[in-house]
Amino acid sequence: MQMVAQSTLLLGAFNIAVFLFAVIIIVFVHEMGHFLLGRWSGVNIEAFSIGFGKEIFGFTDKRGTRWKFAWIPLGGYVKFEGDANAASMPDNSVAPSPTSLQGAKVWKRFLIVLAGPVSNFILAILIFAAAFSFVGTPVTEPRVDEVLEGSAAQAAGLKPGDFVRSIDGQETKSFGDIQDAMLLRGTEPATLVVERGGQSLNVTLTPKEVEIEDALGSKVKMTQIGIKHDPKNDPQGFVKSGPIEAVQKGVHQTWFVASSSLQMVGKILIGSRSTTELHGPVAVAKVAGQAAMLGPWVYITFIAWISISIGLVNLFPIPMLDGGHLVFYLIEGVIGRPVSPVAQEWSFRIGLSAILMLMILVSTNDVLALFHH
Repeated sequence: MQMVAQSTLLLGAFNIAVFLFAVIIIVFVHEMGHFLLGRWSGVNIEAFSIGFGKEIFGFTDKRGTRWKFAWIPLGGYVKFEGDANAASMPDNSVAPSPTSLQGAKVWKRFLIVLAGPVSNFILAILIFAAAFSFVGTPVTEPRVDEVLEGSAAQAAGLKPGDFVRSIDGQETKSFGDIQDAMLLRGTEPATLVVERGGQSLNVTLTPKEVEIEDALGSKVKMTQIGIKHDPKNDPQGFVKSGPIEAVQKGVHQTWFVASSSLQMVGKILIGSRSTTELHGPVAVAKVAGQAAMLGPWVYITFIAWISISIGLVNLFPIPMLDGGHLVFYLIEGVIGRPVSPVAQEWSFRIGLSAILMLMILVSTNDVLALFHH
């Protein structure tokens, strides 16, 4: 019993360690985007912090910026001259100076804020490109090796040995292309071109909605077509991409992950997916540990996925997040003057409340998932 408890503690510590390492990298890249655009724009930067709360250690550079690491490493911030706090609320008690954030032209402020999320996407593109270049893409075929009993595939007439050559006119070069094409599709019918015994067949397939348990222990609804693929029957090896092709694939993969994530959020908002599918740091730490144990490249690509998620979340039009600031700057650009301090203050309060409620929701989901297991 003691051995089991010790193993659980060690596993938990490992999960936390690899999760925090990933977070620190992602936060550093995000905040560095803000920092570099701020410096380029001539804005004075008072602090660059990894984490929140009391400083553990740090140093001050020759330009007066305090670089520090704080106790709570689940985020970070760049504090510009003229900011009242880490959320970059304007300090209305002092007049904007030429070197303050509020003193910069609105388009420069917009770019400074946008640079954080964009840096997250660039990090993901570079990681995916490196994986395509140095590891390569596994050689798989768009082949059906098994058709599940009672599945949508069986109802559509698919058989083992079929090759799915296209879905709704989009060529499928691998089994992964089939999975990507059907991900988050819902129960909308799809037109497949299937090769069987040298002949091409047009097949209409309507996915079925099923409820399964995900890796985090939550019950989730998803659509299945009911086919399986055995990699043992594929040609062995990986195909590596050249630098240009790797970057192109990296951009495509980043766009696919981002668009799929937004579709998922949209489905949750309209009620077609459950809010129990949203998870927080505890669940993500568990996945981080699983990814790290599968190998360095799996873990590195996990960092890319989380970086995309952080970039997307920060673009949501919620005050306190980058997206909220971008909305304020867009309004300022249209009406020719900043949003009133009162409106900004109330918006930030509402934004903080929304973020706190979201954190409570995802933390509750994480705890329930732990007890479920």
